[in-house]
Amino acid sequence: MQTKLTELLNIKYPVIQAPMFLVSNVAMVTEAMKSGIAGCIPALNYRTLEELRAAIKVLKTNKVEGGSFGFNLIVNKSNIKYKGQLEVLCEEGCDFIITSLGSPEETIRQAHKVGIKVFCDVTDLKFAKKVEGLGADALIAVNNEAGGHRGNLSPKDLIKQLKDNCSIPVISAGGVGCKADIDKMLSYGAEGVSVGSPFIASIEANVTEEYKQACVDYGADDIVMTERISGTPCTVINTPYVQKIGTKATWIENLLNKNRKLKKWVKMVRFSIGMKATEKAAKKATYKTVWVAGPSIEHTKEILPVKDIVAKLIV
Repeated sequence: MQTKLTELLNIKYPVIQAPMFLVSNVAMVTEAMKSGIAGCIPALNYRTLEELRAAIKVLKTNKVEGGSFGFNLIVNKSNIKYKGQLEVLCEEGCDFIITSLGSPEETIRQAHKVGIKVFCDVTDLKFAKKVEGLGADALIAVNNEAGGHRGNLSPKDLIKQLKDNCSIPVISAGGVGCKADIDKMLSYGAEGVSVGSPFIASIEANVTEEYKQACVDYGADDIVMTERISGTPCTVINTPYVQKIGTKATWIENLLNKNRKLKKWVKMVRFSIGMKATEKAAKKATYKTVWVAGPSIEHTKEILPVKDIVAKLIV
C-alpha cells in the first residue's frame, strides 16, 4: 500500500485519521501513529493556544516511526483564533496541516517556511486548481459520502476529475469504512484516504458512550442532510430529535440568509449555536441528540480501540 501519500508523510499505510470537531484527540492520534497511519486534530478542539501548544508537545513525544500527526485549520474569517493557531503550529512543528473553508494562501506560505506540508480540503476542480497554484502539497477530495460538511460529487467522479487536471496527490475523503473501500478509492486514482466516522466509535474518542453506540446501532440509511445545525448542509444521524426538528431551514432563516447585509452575521450566529448544540450532544447525554456522522458507519459493528479499527481498514 505504498503511495505518494505514504511518501509525503513517511507512514506505513495511505490513511489519515480525519480531523473531527469535538471527537479527535491526542490519545486517538497517538494510537493512529502507532498503527502506521497519520492522525489529525482540529485546532479548534482546543479552547486556548496554550492547550494547543501542550497537545503538540505530547504528540511530538509520542510520535513513532511509520506514523505522523497534523492539525486542521479553519482558515476563513469565522475562525478568530486562526492566526494564533497557525503561529503556534509553525513554532512547535507538526508534519502537516489540513486547511478548510477559505483561502490557504497564508497557511501554505508560513507552513512551508518551517517544513510543514499543507493539504487542502476541496470539493470541486475550480478550487483544487486554485490551491494547487498556491503551492498546496496535496488535495483532500471531500466527496458526497463524507460525514459532516460534504461535497456534491461521488468519490469516483471527484477523484477522476482532480486526477486528470491536477498534478499534486489526491486524498479521498468520505465513504471509507473497510479495506475494500480503500482499495476502491485507490483504484480510482487516489493516493490515500481520509477516514473519520469509523473512529467515532473508538475507545479513545472523548465523546459519550451514547454517541459511540449510535454509530454502531445506526447505518448508512440513517444518515440525513440537515440545514438546521450550522446553516450549511451537514450530515447527521437521523435520531428522533432530528426527525422532530426537521432538516430544512425555517422560512425566517431563509429570509435572513437572503439579506446581503445580515447574511454574514446570521451565518456566524447560526454556526455558533449549531456547534454548541453539537458539543452538548457529543459530551453529555441529552434528548437533543445531534450526532454528526457519515454513511461509512455502516461498517461499524462495535466500539473498538483505534488500533483495531485501523487493522480492519488495512487488512
